[in-house]
Amino acid sequence: MAGPSAAWSPDVLGKPFEQLTLPLDASGVDGELLATLVRCLPNSLTTLFAPLRGVDVLYVHGWSDYFFQRELAHFWTTRGGRFYALDLRRYGRSLRDGEAPGYIDSLEDYDLDIAAALEAMGHGTGADAAPRRRLVLLGHSTGGLTLTLWAARHPGRADAVVLNSPWLELQLGALGRQALAPLVDIRARLDPRGAQPAVDLGFYTRAQQEIGSLPADEVRARWRPDRGFPTAPGWLSAVMDGHRRIAAGVDVGCPAMVLLSTHSTVPLSWRESMTSTDSVLVVDDIARAATRIGGIVTIARIEGAIHDVFLSRPGPRAAAYQALDRWLRGYVAADG
Repeated sequence: MAGPSAAWSPDVLGKPFEQLTLPLDASGVDGELLATLVRCLPNSLTTLFAPLRGVDVLYVHGWSDYFFQRELAHFWTTRGGRFYALDLRRYGRSLRDGEAPGYIDSLEDYDLDIAAALEAMGHGTGADAAPRRRLVLLGHSTGGLTLTLWAARHPGRADAVVLNSPWLELQLGALGRQALAPLVDIRARLDPRGAQPAVDLGFYTRAQQEIGSLPADEVRARWRPDRGFPTAPGWLSAVMDGHRRIAAGVDVGCPAMVLLSTHSTVPLSWRESMTSTDSVLVVDDIARAATRIGGIVTIARIEGAIHDVFLSRPGPRAAAYQALDRWLRGYVAADG
C-alpha cells in the first residue's frame, strides 16, 4: 500500500487538487486492483484558529460515481480541515480498461481501499503511525452505506460520520428486501457478474443537468454515465447484505449526521419535481434506517434537495451546508 511518502501528482480537477494511486494487496478476475486518493489541503497560514484545525475528512462517493465536487472540498478546507476523497476500486480515477465498473462481491472488500487511504493520510494503525488527527468520514449514497458499516467494524477509528443521502435501505423497503434477497443471493452464487435489467433511466442525471451541478466533459461521461453502470447479481447481493446489517442495528461509535431531502419522487417517468426531490432513494425509509446506526444520530431534512444534497439548487445547497456547519461546531470543531 502507498504510504505518506508516496508521490502525489496533479489531479484532473486542477489546482489545488492532487491525486495518489493506491495499489491494493488484492487482485480480481480483471487484473490487479487499485484505488485513488484525491486531496485538497487548507492554507496553513489561515488555519491556526480555524474551527476544524486538526481534522481530516475522508469522502467516499456513491454508485456509478467519482469525486468531482470542488465546492464540497472547499467547505472543509476553508474551515481548516484537510479534505481527502477516495475513488474506490473500479470507479472513476481507479477504473481501468477491461474492468467491470463498480463491481464488488462484498462491501467488506473495500476495507483494503479505506485502509490504504487512511495510511496515506497518516491514519495508519501501525506502531510507527503518526499522532492521529481527528477523522471525519463523509459518505454519499452507497459510499454512506460502506462507511457506516466500516465504522461499525472499526470502533474508535472515526470521530464523526457525516452521511449524504446514504443508501441504508432498499427502495422496495424492508419487506421487499426480505422477499427479494433469497432470489438475488441464488443468482449471485450461480452467476455473480451476470446481466440484470437496467433500472436507471437517466432521470437523476437529467435533474442535475437542469440544475447545472454536473461537469459537462468527457471525464464525467466516462466515469459517471448518464444511466449509470450496469449492475450485477453479486453486487446487488453485497449491497442488500449491507442493508440487512443496518436493519439489525449497528453502532458507528461516534456522533453521526444524516442529510436527506424532505421528499422522494418515484423515477418511472420524467417529472420536474426531480430537480427538488430525491429521485433515487425513498428518503422516509432512509430516515428510519438512520436511527439504527448509532446512539447519537442527527437527521437533517433539507427542503428542495436532490439525492446528492450538495448538488442541489443554490437555496437547498446553502441550507445543507449551514446545517452541517452548525453540527460540526457542536460535535467536531476544536472549540465546540
